[in-house]
Amino acid sequence: MQPTTTTVDPAEVAKFEAMATEWWDPNGKFKPLHLMNPVRLDYITAQIAAEFGRDLNSPEPFKGLRLLDIGCGGGLLSEPMARLGATVLGADAAAGNIPVAQVHAEQSGLKIDYRNVTAESLAEAGEQFDVVLNMEVVEHVADPLAYLTACRQLLKPGGLMLCSTINRNPKSFAVAIVGAEYIMRWLPKGTHEWSKFITPDELYSLIENAGLRPVDRKGFVFNPISWQWSISDRDLSVNYVTASTKPA
Repeated sequence: MQPTTTTVDPAEVAKFEAMATEWWDPNGKFKPLHLMNPVRLDYITAQIAAEFGRDLNSPEPFKGLRLLDIGCGGGLLSEPMARLGATVLGADAAAGNIPVAQVHAEQSGLKIDYRNVTAESLAEAGEQFDVVLNMEVVEHVADPLAYLTACRQLLKPGGLMLCSTINRNPKSFAVAIVGAEYIMRWLPKGTHEWSKFITPDELYSLIENAGLRPVDRKGFVFNPISWQWSISDRDLSVNYVTASTKPA
């Protein structure tokens, strides 16, 4: 059944479908995500473990948790979540990403339910999850509030949403657009629109208006000297992540 409403922006979907075959190339168009992935995973796993009382040193700490990875792309987050024991549904509005993710998961011996589907259609179907990963997606949708409302509908009471995006200020324009797209050429020109970037305060407000309770936010900071990312309590000037919960 097709959803009656959708926040998918066809132009944004087309950008990522054009890059679909490069998802697992660490030196390709998704190099920034490959570099960032370790700190994203550190934040995600720590938040899930804290929220659900899981021991990350146990063999499959997320066993019994159902997790949705919205905008899963090639599966850079879905696969490690499955390895940690979660039952994972990877959803992406870009149809070209799904076969890439499916083949890689099969080659890796992982069972992941990948679907070319939107958050809204999953919500309308009554799907429910303990955790929703919503990473680097909200800046690409047509209606952020409607999209986040669908994410809230997808969470079970007491569930956890992790949402990362890019701040909107002169520094983020210089780093995320001029630097990443024009100087480093990590991403094709036009991948991001600065006007769609969202400040941390704006995102907190959107999350609250969607019916969720923000509980944490941190910055993801890139060091051009060490060529590494780190998590910061203070520096949310470019990339940042939030955690929020659905009231029980």
